[in-house]
Amino acid sequence: MTSSIEKYFGELNRLGSNATVQDHDGLQVALDDAIDWTIAMARQVTKAGGKLMFIGNGGSAGIASHMAIDYSKNGGLRALAFNDGAALTCLSNDLGYENVFSTQIDMHGHDGDLLMAISSSGQSPSILNAVETARAKNIAVATFSGFTSENPLRRSGDMNFFIDSDSYGFVEISHLSLIHAVLDRACEQRPKST
Repeated sequence: MTSSIEKYFGELNRLGSNATVQDHDGLQVALDDAIDWTIAMARQVTKAGGKLMFIGNGGSAGIASHMAIDYSKNGGLRALAFNDGAALTCLSNDLGYENVFSTQIDMHGHDGDLLMAISSSGQSPSILNAVETARAKNIAVATFSGFTSENPLRRSGDMNFFIDSDSYGFVEISHLSLIHAVLDRACEQRPKST
């Protein structure tokens, strides 16, 4: 008999393994190819002097912070997260919360950067506005969403990762795993220093 915790981890494994990805035109992309694209973009951006920008709300903000540090420290890929408390409260007070990330991307983002936009629902106005600003500035975008396959974020990026679950926990853990897989695979492929 399978225990409830085994079922839990079985479901988590199923969701991560069955993550779907589509490009901006809505064409399906194999998960391995999507991860390889993200690795290549991250390296290209860094080599050209650009940066990776991570954004998310709530649990996704935690993922954004964690991954920005790991990508920089462990991956040698220049990265930052736009969730400083003072910036968020100032910008939300003055411009509305829906503009907290788009304003920062407008101020700090440059043509050739890469935005990693994370939203469990794929419907957060602050994330959607940020992606729109990034695309207007010719910034590449990878999105990570869940809940419903019809969410607007899933159609917004150059590469759109989707977890078919309506459970915040499963979606957030799967997003963290996917973004970590990009970093881990990038590190495996990095030349070893002698």
